[in-house]
Amino acid sequence: MTTIYGNHYPDMKAKTVMNNLAQFWSFSHRMKKGDIAVLPLKTQSTVALGTIASNYRYKGGRHIRKVDWIQEDIPRKDFGQDLLNSLGSLMAVCQLMQNSAEDRLKVMLAGKPDPNLKIGIEGLISQPEVVSEDSHGVDLEEQTFDKIRGLIESKFKDHNMIRLVEEILNVQGFQTSSAPQGMDGEAYILAGYGVMGFDPPRLCVQVASEGAQNEKAILKLEKTMGQMKAEQGLFVSWEGFDKAVLIGNKERFFKIRLWDDKKLMTALLENYEKMSDQIQAELPLIKIWVVAPEEG
Repeated sequence: MTTIYGNHYPDMKAKTVMNNLAQFWSFSHRMKKGDIAVLPLKTQSTVALGTIASNYRYKGGRHIRKVDWIQEDIPRKDFGQDLLNSLGSLMAVCQLMQNSAEDRLKVMLAGKPDPNLKIGIEGLISQPEVVSEDSHGVDLEEQTFDKIRGLIESKFKDHNMIRLVEEILNVQGFQTSSAPQGMDGEAYILAGYGVMGFDPPRLCVQVASEGAQNEKAILKLEKTMGQMKAEQGLFVSWEGFDKAVLIGNKERFFKIRLWDDKKLMTALLENYEKMSDQIQAELPLIKIWVVAPEEG
């Protein structure tokens, strides 16, 4: 099979050929009906859990396995860091063999929390980076986001989150004014561009540190935008948004932007060196360079 595959892709490196064949063999033969399937989502800070519901088949040029997704949006923070590290493989298909991963995932598949969930930022930062035997490297970027996520949660809980968002807007050139936190735990920021804050774009920024936000919350932001005569809005929800919001917000592309925890962290990292000494003291980060893994 190696020779056939190599002949079909003559420009592909030998190591890449072996890796691709190993992936195919795992997908077609090692995986069995009833096995747990785990899918860390790249666009959101969530993980989907389900069970494999069919045997392997090839149809229309595609390799197919049916999966019944049972828990589709488990926040990454609900997993112990050692389990997240195991999920951080650079390979699309790998078997989790360490840290009692299978037993813990069975518990989470039933809707319960990870029994080995580590609590406390000290434990999070000090957790070793452990991956499964056949994971072929780890996603260092995702592991870094996990640790920064834990640090932010420990330092900027509840209304404190608005300070971080306001700081990011300030270094981006906005003048801001924040409103007191309401009874529902939400808060908003008014932001205008330029020296005095009179220039467009003029933003109304809603900040929610708890709970995935729904369409009702977006409509509330739109109402506040109208009251404040803000042309555009930004909704920052640390725990993200439900599917209906993510699908429906495409129609609001030129009106409202949505930031979940990952987009907030990306904005933080892009502007970190310009942020105040106080914020940098609360979130001590350093920039490092690593060599990207070579293909093959």
